[in-house]
Amino acid sequence: MTGTLIARGTVLDLCYLFAAITFILALKGLSNPKRARSGNFIAMFGMAVAIGATFFQPNLRNVVPMVIAMIVGAVIGIPTSRFVKMTAMPQLVAIFNGVGGGAAALVSITEYMKIQHEGPPTYVVLEVLLGVLIGTVSFSGSAIAFIKLQELITGRPITYPGQQVINALLGVGAVALIVIILIHPSVALLWILLAVAFIVGMAIVLPIGGADVPVLISLLNSLTGVAVAASGFTLGNNMLIVAGTLVGASGLLLTQMMCKAMGRSLPNILFSAFGSAVSGGAAGTGEDRPVRSQTPEDIGVMLAYANKVAIIPGYGLAVAQAQHIIRELADELEAKGIDVFYAIHPVAGRMPGHMNVLLAEANVPYDKLLEMDEANPMLKDCDVALVVGANDTVNPAAREAGSPISGMPIINADEAGQVVFLKRSMRPGFAGIENELLFNEKTTLVFGDAKETLTKMVGALAAS
Repeated sequence: MTGTLIARGTVLDLCYLFAAITFILALKGLSNPKRARSGNFIAMFGMAVAIGATFFQPNLRNVVPMVIAMIVGAVIGIPTSRFVKMTAMPQLVAIFNGVGGGAAALVSITEYMKIQHEGPPTYVVLEVLLGVLIGTVSFSGSAIAFIKLQELITGRPITYPGQQVINALLGVGAVALIVIILIHPSVALLWILLAVAFIVGMAIVLPIGGADVPVLISLLNSLTGVAVAASGFTLGNNMLIVAGTLVGASGLLLTQMMCKAMGRSLPNILFSAFGSAVSGGAAGTGEDRPVRSQTPEDIGVMLAYANKVAIIPGYGLAVAQAQHIIRELADELEAKGIDVFYAIHPVAGRMPGHMNVLLAEANVPYDKLLEMDEANPMLKDCDVALVVGANDTVNPAAREAGSPISGMPIINADEAGQVVFLKRSMRPGFAGIENELLFNEKTTLVFGDAKETLTKMVGALAAS
């Protein structure tokens, strides 16, 4: 009997090891748009193996509630994921991420209830309390991020006098509660810690503005990974430890990359209330300055005589759901022997990789999607830079000292021979400042819905 249990344990450990390896391979695949799809399938297969192995754990109880919970989750998750619009993908990521953090917190709370009378080692209790704190912060923070992205509340930073001091006191209070519970175990204090952590998560996210949402999503994802790893230590489950650590580490690295792409530090993003949307006359709208504009048909004819075109997408492309028509435009250009590529800024859109996912949905070839560092040297050789729904990511103000986006790496659209800007209006982007590129003598603006504008451009291009 003992030998059988040992053999079963060995097989289960090997299954978890296999799953851990697939997660690492999946992360490697996700680092490149061309391999991202296969990376996802590898991770799904590994997770299926890990879940299957869990059902063969010795002395497993509550199997029926587990199966019911999985069915309920599948019924909710599968349709939601399949039918979500691309513009709502950031909201989906935020809410799913929050659910993961909340689940980790619930596991930690349940485990504390179980072990509080057993006199567990201090480090075990610390693991549980950290799981409660981090998981709850991730849950409430992700919930506020979802509400902001869904525009149920304003996307502008929500601030009030003394906010940073109050947030600091809340953070100190959470740490103090953990220390007190370690010394004097108390379920009542655990519930207080849960409430404080919930408020801390909200307090961290409320001051974050629209331009910083990509960094916020990545950071919350990292926190959820840490919470899951803490749950793994609590339950003695190596699979949760490995998976949570991978998510936490990759999320933190991605956060650092996002900060670098924005030319700002993480503390500056979290505490400066930057990225507010413009209201009233807070920032210039450029409506009192002359610009050059043309019709979509004129631009279509102009593109027909180009040799090389760079397409620079932004969130406006997602809002207009114009990813398929931009692909048609690129196909039409290439049919005429014109070289086309897409220049992707790391923080274009409202979540990391948003533009890559959007264009992949339209079956844009992966080798046409060039990251900023790869695309910038090529822009000086382009006849036309076609900017669709982007603003701050091509704003030359980033090169100027004292600008709100000073130091932020941008796509050098102004180095192309001509710049065509597709915009709904002259309103600034998330950063709330005018884009001097709009007034450049090389720039032509086309006003209107991006999908309608691109459709007319394709028709003119095909007829020329």
